[in-house]
Amino acid sequence: MSSGYKRCIAFHEAGHAAGIYLNNKARNLPPVFFQIMFKDLNGESEEAIMVYQVEQNECVAKVKGGRSIKSLPSSTEALTDKAIDRNDGVTPLTKDYMTAFEVDIINLLIGPLAEAKYIAEADGELFSQKLVGLEALKNYGGSSDLELVYKYLQCFSACKQQQGEKLAELFNAAFNFVTDRANWAAITKLANYILNSDKNIISCEEVALLFEHL
Repeated sequence: MSSGYKRCIAFHEAGHAAGIYLNNKARNLPPVFFQIMFKDLNGESEEAIMVYQVEQNECVAKVKGGRSIKSLPSSTEALTDKAIDRNDGVTPLTKDYMTAFEVDIINLLIGPLAEAKYIAEADGELFSQKLVGLEALKNYGGSSDLELVYKYLQCFSACKQQQGEKLAELFNAAFNFVTDRANWAAITKLANYILNSDKNIISCEEVALLFEHL
């Protein structure tokens, strides 16, 4: 695998992991278990890896776990109905759920945005929302991330306009996360750790320890 391609993957997964750890902490959500996992490709070329990903429909790297919402309901109304059935406080439960719901989407978007920012900076180009919009994330390994994001949005509302407005809001939050200097330093530090460690699995405990010493 070429060093440039490997660095792109490292920044992508570091973006996801940094979002999961730092966003959950910033929004007072409980920590969630995750692992950064890499396929053992035995020195395969970049071309062979790309063929593998297309033919097997499988990424060579991913973050396993890390989502606050383990199982999506059919709609937010279904969640509220469930709360009423349990005689719980509906408003606090729905509010907490929506916070976790939004953070999950933001963290999914951060991965391809981190890869896009790394590539832009490496090429000496400007990184902006005008040049890197939502659909452009597919060019930065974001197809599977966007697929999951759209599943979340279908639970949020049946209205396409409401889905679009919510997605624009959360994309902006993800973009702001990546362009924040402290967050980008964390992403860069983790990406370099991934590259230098050359491990197939990096635990959330390792990530937490790394971020304690930023």
